[in-house]
Amino acid sequence: MKIAFLGPHASFTQLAAAQLFPDDELLPQASILDCFGAVESGDALKAVVPLENSIEGTVSMTLDYLYKTPSVKIEAEAVMPIAHHLMIHPENSIEEIEKIYSHPQALAQSFHFLDNHYKEIPKQDFSSTAAAAKFVSENKEVKIAAVANQFAANLYGLNIVNRNIQDFEQNHTRFIIISKQQNKYDNSQLETLGEKSGMLITLPEDHPGGLHQVLSVFAWRKMNLSKIESRTLKTGLGNYFFFINVEGPWEDVLHGNALKELESINADVDFLGNYKEFLLES
Repeated sequence: MKIAFLGPHASFTQLAAAQLFPDDELLPQASILDCFGAVESGDALKAVVPLENSIEGTVSMTLDYLYKTPSVKIEAEAVMPIAHHLMIHPENSIEEIEKIYSHPQALAQSFHFLDNHYKEIPKQDFSSTAAAAKFVSENKEVKIAAVANQFAANLYGLNIVNRNIQDFEQNHTRFIIISKQQNKYDNSQLETLGEKSGMLITLPEDHPGGLHQVLSVFAWRKMNLSKIESRTLKTGLGNYFFFINVEGPWEDVLHGNALKELESINADVDFLGNYKEFLLES
């Protein structure tokens, strides 16, 4: 089975994908859009992409593509602890470094450490932490460093000069498995944290109490919402869709009737699936 993931090799997403699919072929992709595209085209049966970080919040691109590709659903969530390290080419020294590269999320998650210790060194966004580490390994003549993980340092032969530079110890990233199938992923080798349903909801029109009307569908049924987040529809200011998580296993009557009531008030609902959440190792 072919599984796409946000690459390149040694990215945090690969570490997650390798635990979720230890016996399958993993295909690195250059962007989150490419991961969705691989699933849509059939080049990969499933993909693993980041959804949320405990420090920096939701990965907006993932939410946007979930909305734009209604054929793609969620099969599972997985939470993994994240540790960032500052690394350089072994032939360079940290005193020579003129720029630090990494994914914007990793730079943001390490902002205070980098600001305290390397304030004068410019920071440069890169497509992923692993891509930054690879770039450092291939350009020893350029005095640069990367923020990435231990796997990347090992793979690309880099020296770690500062370990665990993330600003908060409790730094976790939530990943999702996406596919065009309606299967529910399961793995007895991983610890299960819970079960939830995901959906994207677009209000029929902007009117007073519209969001309250939607939330009331869940409130009077005592359905616990663990997440609600708005994203712009990119059709004008004030136009949004909402990503909602409902805690608990699927119940045909309870959940089914809630979806029917949402449709009855002319809300557009894209049900992403009912799925389990797993805990991964860092």
